[in-house]
Amino acid sequence: MDTAAVPKKRQARKAAAKTAKRNAATAVLGPSRLAQVRLRGDEMQALQEVMRTLRLGSTSDALREGLRLLAREAAEVGAAEEVRVFYRGRAAPLPEGVVEPSDAELAAADETEW
Repeated sequence: MDTAAVPKKRQARKAAAKTAKRNAATAVLGPSRLAQVRLRGDEMQALQEVMRTLRLGSTSDALREGLRLLAREAAEVGAAEEVRVFYRGRAAPLPEGVVEPSDAELAAADETEW
């Protein structure tokens, strides 16, 4: 058996598996598109720190995760707006058994640091 052919066969199998994975993702999610972002030096440092901390393998992985979090926040903002519209500016009723917080409790919550 040609020993030089073994690594080539292994590379071919890896390439075929990668292509199959990409094709499966495209079938489910649709084709990907390229987006570019320009970051300042401090933003890039913050991104690299996030990538190290969260063990994200690439800038694309980090930016996709950031987009996922932004989408979740946007959904929450949209839901809150729907509640405001539904109650026409009035306060939404509290769940049964929940007591309205006092002004002092609200002020203490506002002063809380995380």
